[in-house]
Amino acid sequence: MSDILCSKEVQNVAAVPGRRAFMGWALATVGMVAFGETQAQGLADRPVRIFVPQTPGTTPDSVARILAPHLSRELGVPFVVENRAGASGIIGMEAAAKSPPDGHTLLSNVSTTLTLPYFYDKVPFDVLGDFTPIGLVGSGNFALVVNQALPVSSLDQLLAYAKAHPGQLRYASPGLGTHHHLCMELLMARTGIQLEHIPYKGSAGATTDVLSGQVQVMFLPIQVAMNHAASGRIRVLGGTRLQRHPPYLDLPTLDELGVTGYDVDPWYALWGPKGMAEPLVRRYNSLLQALLARDDVKNDLAAVGLATRPGAPEELAKVARAEQQLWAGLLKGKIGPSKAG
Repeated sequence: MSDILCSKEVQNVAAVPGRRAFMGWALATVGMVAFGETQAQGLADRPVRIFVPQTPGTTPDSVARILAPHLSRELGVPFVVENRAGASGIIGMEAAAKSPPDGHTLLSNVSTTLTLPYFYDKVPFDVLGDFTPIGLVGSGNFALVVNQALPVSSLDQLLAYAKAHPGQLRYASPGLGTHHHLCMELLMARTGIQLEHIPYKGSAGATTDVLSGQVQVMFLPIQVAMNHAASGRIRVLGGTRLQRHPPYLDLPTLDELGVTGYDVDPWYALWGPKGMAEPLVRRYNSLLQALLARDDVKNDLAAVGLATRPGAPEELAKVARAEQQLWAGLLKGKIGPSKAG
């Protein structure tokens, strides 16, 4: 509206006697309609919080900070990102789950938090039942990497080395239940190799030790892996998605390399507390779909390794159930070797 008011044409119209009153009425009407639409959603009176149950700089945090200013402009209220990290995401998720479902609280989260009940005896909420799905945002990809000092340059060589040196290889992760951890556990289950798990308290320490050779193997976000590979300190062996991931289309998938059916999609999504009204959910989803179709948003998400993944709330609910079933099967020992094993 400020651009319109500053245009020469509108200034001239407003200056014409008899039209000034009409212009004022028209502008006021537009403003009232826009305000009324926002007020009807219950979002006109205070800021909206986007809880991130991880630390600043993580992908869920980046997703929230990419979307927040666009949502703020569309709805006319501030969207504030609040990091509530701790206990593998439990602290932030609990804060979101216990918030009123009035649209003033959203949750930006990663798919691995669906596995929390498998690692913690007392999770104070239902990881699916206590949240309202709003929509998927994007899919990432992880890559299997080895330190350059390890005498392997392919997945087959890594598997052969691991079997010839049982108990000698170690892999790093930022902690239990992370994609770094789950991807390796799935690879071991599918191939029959055994590596010692060295969990860290965050990605920085784990990555540093793989780069230095203190630990030999790790799964990393694909863009992080490719950046470090360019320095010659690690080798990248394959990606976790069933399809190759742009812009790294030269990197084969683990499925292509023989671990048949290996498919791990690190996806990110927006949720609300349980009980959000259907019109409010649809409004948020509609805005999200519009944002994901924009080139600037696509580029911002690509910069943090994500390919946009638009979809309805029902699609998010379906994907989340499938994700939970995948890791339940792994952690309960129901996933065995593939052809590569």
